[in-house]
Amino acid sequence: MGDPVAGYTLRLQRQESEIQSLSEEIEILRNQQALGSSSQLDELREENAKLKYRINVLKRSLQEDPAECSKTMMNINQRLQEIFCESINSAYPELVNPPLSVTPNQQAKFGDYQCNSAMAMAQMMKAKGLKVNPREIAEKIVQNIPENEMIQKTEIAGPGFINVHLKKSFVSKLLTNLLVNGVQPPPLEKKQKVIVDFSSPNIAKEMHVGHLRSTIIGESMCRLFEFLGYSVLRLNHVGDWGTQFGMLIAHLQDMFPDYLTSSPPIGDLQSFYKESKKRFDSEEDFKKRAYQCVVKLQSKEPDFIKAWNLICDVSRKEFQKVYNCLDISLVERGESYYQNMMTEVVKEFEDKGFVQLDEGRKIVFAPGFSVPLTIVKSDGGYTYDTSDLAALRQRLFDEKANIIIYVTDSGQASHFYVVFACAQMIGWYDPKVTRVEHAGFGVVLGEDKKKFKTRSGDTVRLMDLLEEGLKRSMDKLKEKERDKVLTAEELVRAQRAVAFGCIKYADLSHNRINDYVFSFDKMLDDRGNTAAYLLYAFTRIRSIARLASIDEATLRKAAETTEVLLDHEKEWKLGKCILRFPEILQKILDDLLLHPLCDYLYELATTFTEFYDNCYCVEKDRQTGEVVKVNMWRMLLCDATAAVMAKGFDILGINPVERM
Repeated sequence: MGDPVAGYTLRLQRQESEIQSLSEEIEILRNQQALGSSSQLDELREENAKLKYRINVLKRSLQEDPAECSKTMMNINQRLQEIFCESINSAYPELVNPPLSVTPNQQAKFGDYQCNSAMAMAQMMKAKGLKVNPREIAEKIVQNIPENEMIQKTEIAGPGFINVHLKKSFVSKLLTNLLVNGVQPPPLEKKQKVIVDFSSPNIAKEMHVGHLRSTIIGESMCRLFEFLGYSVLRLNHVGDWGTQFGMLIAHLQDMFPDYLTSSPPIGDLQSFYKESKKRFDSEEDFKKRAYQCVVKLQSKEPDFIKAWNLICDVSRKEFQKVYNCLDISLVERGESYYQNMMTEVVKEFEDKGFVQLDEGRKIVFAPGFSVPLTIVKSDGGYTYDTSDLAALRQRLFDEKANIIIYVTDSGQASHFYVVFACAQMIGWYDPKVTRVEHAGFGVVLGEDKKKFKTRSGDTVRLMDLLEEGLKRSMDKLKEKERDKVLTAEELVRAQRAVAFGCIKYADLSHNRINDYVFSFDKMLDDRGNTAAYLLYAFTRIRSIARLASIDEATLRKAAETTEVLLDHEKEWKLGKCILRFPEILQKILDDLLLHPLCDYLYELATTFTEFYDNCYCVEKDRQTGEVVKVNMWRMLLCDATAAVMAKGFDILGINPVERM
């Protein structure tokens, strides 16, 4: 096959030479001010830009330490895209930004991957007045495929599909790397900081089912970014400031005289909050006193800060019960954290001439949006708009985040779009450099397809939901008589794994943009695409080595010395499925939709079942039941499947158990 690094270096030298020649031609044309040759100048510039792009791809390949790269899981799709990108650019150098489409093949008989660029390229040429048959384009692309380590053969099918068959030795080698080095992500070009703003309950209120999706989705995104090598800051932007706290403290002064030494429990606090709101809306004297309390709180008067802190502490302890169940740890930065920054934000918008007055309010319009942000109310107070701008500014300039994700319900999307547009307008960030994104989600519905509520019509408390999950999980395990084979400790671990894993998976396996129906019966079903099925599948895979009396050290040693054979069609299918993991993660990174990972894990589990049903891993004597033969390469395929499933579970926040 030859030395790939030497090949890259040679191509790099040739293309740098071409760029030098083109640059000289461009300079001559520029010096001659050849107005009549402007089209020639444009063509040379285009060619120059393409060559520079190709050089950057090659330089990246050279800069990556081959030894380090072999330890990570290769994204096969991405590598094929690089190969076909080079092939297309070599075959048709005159095309600017030619379409590139490489996807896994759904049907094995047509190969492993497919390049579908030829048809789109034919359309592109047709628009330029050139009529070329897509099959001819496909043939020319195939003729220009560079020397590489992965493609066994290509076939042109139909109107111009290029079917790609991978080398079995290449796939086997990647599986060995995975087994020896573990499930390692591709190397990051540079360290980047990610901030994910999620969960965001309100102080003095209990967490309810409405907080479930933000908490689960946000945590899973953080786990994905961490696995891929990013530095992640989880922020809990709690509602802990504003008029409502003046109302609540004023009401506590009347109803709870000990409010300066202790806070009512969270359930009572929530009731007091509702009562204070009713009084605020109906009693003028109370309203005035509530506003006075707000002023005293904002002025940091010790008694009011003390009462406020007690309320916050009681609320945090309740939130933590939920976070402990879901295995989540966040850094709390409520609205109060940004109070002192809001004055600077307003001043900056005023200094740059973006502020308009509207009936005493100070408002800011973003380009292309008809609804403004209100950054100062007519009474001089700040708003959610002001605190969200201040938070974004702090995250960009103080935290120096490269990526900022807001995980809230889709109803808040328009608000965030205006906030982002205002931040860009004032020059805080360039969206081509810094990724700032709202990851919205639909609501949780009951089985009646209406908003999920209790029978009395109240919002479902999140702790009640989690406790119900634990109860149903234990019932299901006892129904299957797992309590007779597991120790008490193992049973509790299995109960928690199933209960919380099922709640998380039911959410993450649906497209987050859509509403989804919450059903304990469906999520605890151990058939179909559920956490219960996957957790049982995982424990079965892990048990295969135990039943064959093969310990982890033996598997590790075998991984270094045993070739992973892929001769049986089910071995080949499983091997390729295992190696698609990095492609799935890249897709999630691009669109922040997590359900493809759930779909992939389900596909991996069912593909494994096909393999296990058709390929003996351990052969036993039918009469004695003793192990007579272990097919070690198949045991390694079991191990690789379990390793990828475990990493997938970890990203989803699911804790598998060895015995269930």
